[in-house]
Amino acid sequence: MLALFKFLFGGAVLGALALALLVTYYATGLPATDALFGVKGTPSVTVLDVEGRVIATRGAGVGAVVPVSEMPPYLPQAVMAIEDRRFYDHYGIDPWGLTRALFANMEAGRVVQGGSTITQQLAKNLFLTPERTFERKMEEAILALWLEVKFTKDEILTLYLNRVYFGAGTYGVEAAARRYFNKSARDVTLKEAATLAGLLKAPSRFAPTTDADAAEERAQVVLGAMVDAHFITEEERAEADQSHPRVVITRSSPGADYFADWVLEQVPGFIGGEPEADIVIETTLDLTMQKSAEKVVADALAKDGAKLKIGQGAFVVLGTDGAVKAMVGGRSYAESQFNRAVQAKRPPGSSFKPFIFLAALEKGYTPSTLVMDAPIALKKWSPANYKHKYEGEVTLTQALARSLNSVAIRLIMDVGPKTAASVAKRLGVLSPLKAQPALALGASEVNLLELTSAYAAFANGGYAAMPHGIYKIRTREGKTLYERQGSGPLEVVPKVFAAEMAYMMRETVNGGTAKRAHLKDRDAAGKTGTGQGFRDAWFIGFTRDLVAGVWVGNDDNAAMNNVTGGSVPAEIWNAFMASVADRTAAGPLVALENNPSIDVAAGDGWYEDSRTHGGATEEAPAEGGYTADAEMSGVVPTDGAPMDVPEDAAFDRMFNDMFGEGGEITGAVKPERRAEARTP
Repeated sequence: MLALFKFLFGGAVLGALALALLVTYYATGLPATDALFGVKGTPSVTVLDVEGRVIATRGAGVGAVVPVSEMPPYLPQAVMAIEDRRFYDHYGIDPWGLTRALFANMEAGRVVQGGSTITQQLAKNLFLTPERTFERKMEEAILALWLEVKFTKDEILTLYLNRVYFGAGTYGVEAAARRYFNKSARDVTLKEAATLAGLLKAPSRFAPTTDADAAEERAQVVLGAMVDAHFITEEERAEADQSHPRVVITRSSPGADYFADWVLEQVPGFIGGEPEADIVIETTLDLTMQKSAEKVVADALAKDGAKLKIGQGAFVVLGTDGAVKAMVGGRSYAESQFNRAVQAKRPPGSSFKPFIFLAALEKGYTPSTLVMDAPIALKKWSPANYKHKYEGEVTLTQALARSLNSVAIRLIMDVGPKTAASVAKRLGVLSPLKAQPALALGASEVNLLELTSAYAAFANGGYAAMPHGIYKIRTREGKTLYERQGSGPLEVVPKVFAAEMAYMMRETVNGGTAKRAHLKDRDAAGKTGTGQGFRDAWFIGFTRDLVAGVWVGNDDNAAMNNVTGGSVPAEIWNAFMASVADRTAAGPLVALENNPSIDVAAGDGWYEDSRTHGGATEEAPAEGGYTADAEMSGVVPTDGAPMDVPEDAAFDRMFNDMFGEGGEITGAVKPERRAEARTP
């Protein structure tokens, strides 16, 4: 008997020693208390639209640590009631809880209860993987015992509540309370506390943002458990039943993720590095306009995309100050996150011509200047009008409205390709531009956002409009990290030239290649663009307070089925403007209103109205039912390479060879320029 006693005693001592060594082994690798309380996950970023509506959330939302002592008592009680009712009575492992769970599972024939304590769950969340093995469960039990020795019960509960996952990308009760109820965990009601506690079993299934009924049913289970545990009374439960928490519903739009990606790339530059805490970005985006933009693009592609071989579309909407109101980077963000409004660079075709015409105005041309539309050739390069049709003598307004290529080439050869390129850059086209005659027909690639923002100077009366999407960046607690400061408008186009361009581009919409963009209830102006071989189609246009650009095409640069800028893009633009008419201003174009000295109605020597003189050249309907417009053709020489422009004297010789000595255009009426050219 004595020998048996010695054997058992020795075994117990060895077992205790082995357990102590095992606990010591795991304890040596565990962080200190301060490190545990200071650990934070990846900061969350919440992107808001101009009215404070949530556009997108990125990263894991981790709220600031809130001690149990600062929470209403029923919040931790709700969690204990449903997760670990004997939390304050055990030492990390609850034998009674394990026994109860074992019998409940045996009776049900499946796992209906878990025996893990809050301390064990914390150990798993802090240090272990979620795999279900005997070894991992042993490690979990040992770590739970160590945590009980290292921390007080309140500290363990604080760590757990501030680290556990509550769904919707939120970790910790503070982040969850703000995400679901827009308030601190310190301020939640009993019903809200029960709702949060109910999330722990299945965050996705019981989230009040996704299934309000399931969340309510689960909250009732939690409240019942709180009554059984004597944490609350039946009267308190009944009172909680009468309350209905106001849940924050995110009214976002899947396509707005293109915009969110764009602004998030700019955040480190604005705040001096990656965010170290949860931040909120207040943006320029108008979620209502965003949804309208997505819809009109989707509707157009669904209706005619397959028939016309259009694979993709992009759309941006700006205020006349450059504030981005909507951004559609493609037909589906889920399928492709490549933002075609910002990242794709494509030849803009004739939508680049306004910069050439502006350069001509600044050199002395007027909207009524007569120019010759006739075949033109330069060595191996013979750029032609659409379907090789020419109109002879036309005004500058007619030439732009009808998108006549031969006139654009004559103009760029007169003002100089370098001057034309510098004009475009001055207005905001920042992509590299090749200073060559083919630039007049949009041979250099640009992106949709920069081209659209450059048009804003025509819309707002001549001021630069840098595209921007962020008004303010702040922490979730309200500390401002960045706020946009206006530096005053920078005039990049004299008002008179901005007015003349707005007038000519208005005629493009009223009776030129962009007739399908014409709006019945307000002035509109713009320019179409069609890439060589129908690979790209553009329309950039503006009203009194909005500038919007549309592109359609294919990612692999495949040709579309005779799609021009005056067809699908103009229709998308028109449909959008009609859909947001109640949110925008009617009235005359700002550039024209700012120049009362110019009597547009009387003509002031301008070409009065292209519609009264025949308008755009009407072509036979192209395949697909669309009327083709006078657009880009033969942008590059016959050898396939864009023509390089010689410098200085060589350029003069080339110009003379093409147009005759003295700079006159061969076979054309010499333009009647202003007596004194007005330049910026």
